[in-house]
Amino acid sequence: MSNSPDPTPYPIDRLAELAGLYGYGDAPALVLRDGVLNYDELRQRVDWLAGWLAREVPERGARVASWGAKGELTCLMPLAAARAGLIYVPVNPLLKRAQAVHILEDCSAQLLIGTASRISSFETGDAPHNCTMVEESAALAAAYDAAIAHGPSAADPDDLAAILYTSGSTGRPKGVMLSHANLWLGAVSVAHYLGMAGDDVTLAVLPLSFDYGQNQLYSTWIAGGSVVPLDFLFPKDVAKACAKHSVTTLAAVPPLWVQLTELDWPQDASVPLRRLTNSGGALTVDLVNGLRQIFAQADIYPMYGLTEAFRSTYLEPSLVADHPTSMGTAIPFAEILVIDDDGEVAGPDEEGELVHCGPLVAKGYWQDPERTAQRFKTAPAASRYGGMSVWSGDRVKRAANGLLYFVGRRDAMIKSAGNRISPQEIEEAAIATDLAIEAVALGIPDERLGHAVHLVVRGTQDEAEQANFSKMLRKELPNFMQPQAIHWRDAMPLNPNGKIDRTALTRELTEKSA
Repeated sequence: MSNSPDPTPYPIDRLAELAGLYGYGDAPALVLRDGVLNYDELRQRVDWLAGWLAREVPERGARVASWGAKGELTCLMPLAAARAGLIYVPVNPLLKRAQAVHILEDCSAQLLIGTASRISSFETGDAPHNCTMVEESAALAAAYDAAIAHGPSAADPDDLAAILYTSGSTGRPKGVMLSHANLWLGAVSVAHYLGMAGDDVTLAVLPLSFDYGQNQLYSTWIAGGSVVPLDFLFPKDVAKACAKHSVTTLAAVPPLWVQLTELDWPQDASVPLRRLTNSGGALTVDLVNGLRQIFAQADIYPMYGLTEAFRSTYLEPSLVADHPTSMGTAIPFAEILVIDDDGEVAGPDEEGELVHCGPLVAKGYWQDPERTAQRFKTAPAASRYGGMSVWSGDRVKRAANGLLYFVGRRDAMIKSAGNRISPQEIEEAAIATDLAIEAVALGIPDERLGHAVHLVVRGTQDEAEQANFSKMLRKELPNFMQPQAIHWRDAMPLNPNGKIDRTALTRELTEKSA
C-alpha cells in the first residue's frame, strides 16, 4: 500500500470493473446464502440489473429505492442504479411503514424494490402516484432474464449517486445527498488506512442503508476482497458467521460490540479476524480492553464520522492502548479543523466545533435548503480545500500531539443550575465503576434546575451493588454532575442503525417526569 492513496474520483459503478483491470475476476466478491459470486459474475449481474433499471426508469437522475434485507439485490443496487444513471435510495429495513412512506414521498421515488412483506405493508395512497413497486426476487429474475447489456456509466464524479436518509431519531428522516466522488473516495480512503487486501473477508453486519454500512461493500471490493452480508437475530450468529467464513474484517457500533464481548468466542471465530472497526459512538476503556482480550491479534480502529461527511477521523491501532479515548486524526481526503466560538482555529487543548472540509463533504440535504444552510457552510479561512464544509455540532479538543478528543454535542450538553455538563463525562464515570455495561446521561427538563441529570444504566441487577453504584459516583463526580435519578434497565432501546436511541429515552423520561 502506497503512502498516499489515489485522490482521483471515478463513477462508483466502476467498482464492478476493477476485477478485469487487476486480474482477480474469478476471486470471490459476494458470499450469499445460496452461492458465491466472483468478480466477473458480480460485474455481469450489476450490468444486467442496470440495463433493466434503465429500461424501467428511463429518466436520468430519477430516484429508485430498495427496502429489503441484506442480500443480492441490496448489495448490487448501489452500483447498478449508479450505472443506469439513477440515484439510489436505500430504505433501512428496520424502519416502519410511515417512515418508508415519508422517504419515498420526500425523494419522489419512481421505483421501489422490496420484500413482499414490506410492500404489502403499504396502504392505499401511501406511495407517490408514479412509484412502481416490485418484489425483489421478481426484479432480479426480470433483470437476469432480460440480460440487457449496459456498460459502465459516463457519470461525472460530481453527479449525485445516492441519497442516504438519517434514522429519524431527531425528527423525520432527512436525505443526505452523496456524489459518485463522495462514495469512491470514501472507499479508497477506508481501504487505504485499514490496509485491506484481496484476501480479506468482510462480514457486513451493519445496515447497508447508511454510510458506515454501505462502505463495507465499497472498501472491500476496491481492495479485491469478499463481502459476506449478514442479517442476524442474535449476537452469537455473528460469531458463528465469523467462524464459518474465516472473517478478517468486522465493523460494528458500540452497543453491538458490548454484546459481542459478552459471548464465549471459539478460536476459529476470533483468530482469523485482523481488524475491528468502530463508529457510531465512542468505545469505552473497558470495552477496548474486552476486545483486546478476545481478539488479541486484531487491530482495533476507533473511528468518528457523520453521514454528512462520511468519515472524519480514525485512531491508529498502535495508539489505542495509550490513548483509548481519542478520536485520532483525519482520514485520507478529510481535513478536520477545530473552530472556537469566535470562528478561529482553536489552540491546543482548547474546545471548539469539529468542522469537516474536503471532497468527502456531501452535497447537502435533499430538497431542504434551510437545514442545508444550517449544517453546510463556507469552509473556514484556514481550510486548504475551501469550498463547502460540514459544521458537525460536535465539540472536540485537539491535543498538542495532534490527537482529537470528543467533548460532547453542542445540542446534547446538559445545562443544569447554570452549569454546562458533558454527558460523556458522567457516562465514563458510570462505566468505570465496573457495575455498568452501558450508560446514557440525559438532561430532563426541571423547573428548579433547568435540566436535571438522569442516568440510564444497563448493568448489575444486585440491589446492594446498585446502591453502591451511587456512592461510587458521588466519589468521582462533583455535586453539580450527580444524577438526580438513576434508571436501571435490562436493555437499551436502539435506533434503526443499532445505536442507543437517546431521543427515545429522553422522550420517555420527560413524559414520566411531567
